Amino acid sequence: MFGYVRPSAARLTEEDRRRFGAVYCGLCRQLGERYGQAARMILNYDFTFLAVLLWQGDAAEPFRRGCVAHPFAGRDYFPGNDALALAADESVILAWWQAQDALTDPGRGKAKYRAASLALRGAYRRARERRPGFDEVTRERLARLRELEEGRCPSLDQPADAFAKLLAAAAGEAEDPVKRRVLEQMLYHLGRWVYLVDAADDLAEDFASGSYNPLICRFSLEKGELTEEAREALVVSLDHSIRLMAAAFELWDFGVWSPLIRAVVYEGLFLVGRAVLEGTFQASDMTFRIMGRKKEQL
Repeated sequence: MFGYVRPSAARLTEEDRRRFGAVYCGLCRQLGERYGQAARMILNYDFTFLAVLLWQGDAAEPFRRGCVAHPFAGRDYFPGNDALALAADESVILAWWQAQDALTDPGRGKAKYRAASLALRGAYRRARERRPGFDEVTRERLARLRELEEGRCPSLDQPADAFAKLLAAAAGEAEDPVKRRVLEQMLYHLGRWVYLVDAADDLAEDFASGSYNPLICRFSLEKGELTEEAREALVVSLDHSIRLMAAAFELWDFGVWSPLIRAVVYEGLFLVGRAVLEGTFQASDMTFRIMGRKKEQL
């Protein structure tokens, strides 16, 4: 899984930060309730953001309860709803197929992916029954990615497009046709951005192991780091995807969730992308402050 989609804390009120944390914890509980405790290991911020995008109506007051990670202080969480159920189901499906894909990659260690595959086998079967359409798209898109990887595709757009179409498929659950089109565009460009940021994040590891990385092939890199010219070209491509995502966002009123989505689209993604390229990205940070100030966790 990835986990790059974070809001900028500088753009959020305390209530917005609390609300985002409650979605995150609500998704964690949904994974546990629908698929067992092992499924909670795949919890990530990207599908938390997907739940926000697909949320119907305003958010009620969250509940507060202790959990395994926080038994005494407790955490705010939203109880199960359609958006959280969808995010949980699709998290399982994507994690399963990513594990299967990694097991065929000669450049990666197999132990953790084999363990994940075994842990998620039953969960995946149930998720596939609930979301057969997304399962089929995920399988097809990752198969396409595998073809491009095996051919050492030198293009950034072709593999990024394959993953972007996978994520855009989640918009099919939106009932309103206008919102569905808005979400398709937002999720497509978010998926493209996530794929390229992940490639940059994995660059050194992939270069050392000989695994396919589109940045290595596209820019003919001779070391496990970007040249200045390659970095500039990548930044232009990443920023272009964010701007297209922002243009789609402005076409729909997301109500109470608008400030949170805006904090992701207009600042959070830029900050995460910069942190990845500078080598300072930390997966444990839920929100990012503007550069030069201390990062803040919820």
